[in-house]
Amino acid sequence: MPTVDELINTQTTDGLAAVMTAAGSTPATALRGCGARLDGLTVGQRVATVKEAVLADLPDDYAGFAAVVRAALRQPAFTGWMTFPLNEAVAERALASGVFEPALDLLADLTPLLTAEAAVRPFLRHDLHRALRTILPWTGHPDPHVRRLASEGTRPRLPWASRLPALVADPGPALPLLDALHRDTSEYVRRSVANHLNDISRDHPETAIATAARWFTDPAPTTPAVARHGLRTLVKAGHPQALALLGHDHDAPVHVTGPDVRTPEVPSGGHLVFCYEVTNTGSETAGLMIDYVIHHRKANGTLTPKVFKLTTRSLAPGERWSGVRRHSFRPISTRRYHWGVHRVQLQINGRPHGLADFTLTPGTPAEAPL
Repeated sequence: MPTVDELINTQTTDGLAAVMTAAGSTPATALRGCGARLDGLTVGQRVATVKEAVLADLPDDYAGFAAVVRAALRQPAFTGWMTFPLNEAVAERALASGVFEPALDLLADLTPLLTAEAAVRPFLRHDLHRALRTILPWTGHPDPHVRRLASEGTRPRLPWASRLPALVADPGPALPLLDALHRDTSEYVRRSVANHLNDISRDHPETAIATAARWFTDPAPTTPAVARHGLRTLVKAGHPQALALLGHDHDAPVHVTGPDVRTPEVPSGGHLVFCYEVTNTGSETAGLMIDYVIHHRKANGTLTPKVFKLTTRSLAPGERWSGVRRHSFRPISTRRYHWGVHRVQLQINGRPHGLADFTLTPGTPAEAPL
């Protein structure tokens, strides 16, 4: 994972200044000077700083601004993270100038250089249906980056970008985009469709399930994978309808042994190790989605659950499946661990089974047993 310094830095801004100068924005003094002000800033703050420099250097009128950007598109050096704040500047200059469709078309031309997914969102907030009328034809574009932009840019809860309140409240207007793209030949596009569907599932689970069910009426070979990824939050929460759509009976008859914890104390940076066994006690083959839940200790001593994938299995009547899992407690930037008693639990087709304690300690990790 690149650091903020590796994404947008002085080299980035100097490169963008050179591209803009060659494209007709002379002499791009604001861009050349803004690199020194980036130290200590977050990614968002850096994007905003560079965006303001672009707006200061390029022409005030949209037509002149766009002419420089289109000239830059002909330069091989114009690529990567230098384009991200430029995209944001396109949106701001266009909307301030009352320009709509031509600016969205320009963002579609820019998106293959990195992504313009954040820059299309101001247009969606400004006039949702007008923006969607321009975006819908992108679903047939020959470039998968542009097709993905149609799905990714309209996600209600796109990470690292502002939400789209209108689509959070009612995802319906964007569903034609997903319907057009869920069978796309590009996995890059299909994954965006699945992530968009997962966003919808957080606020409108019935809509998400109905959408996936509609796709299953005429499925492509890739449809099950798209549906599984798109309904993953509902599946982890044990939503019976989502599980049933994916072929997993919420009430499947099983006997579960475990989790049996083999590392009752887990030092910081070490591994929790536990084993388990699942038996199909029914008279028919059962499709089982076997997960596990770590109940992490918070700073106030309470526990909060997080579901992790284990495996998906079809077990014949009487068949058993057993396994051993190693779960890392290596420090990561997205989670802070707190010492003390934690818990691990199995989850079969959304139903919890078993519960075992283990203690996370600040000690030095040793090799965990298997």
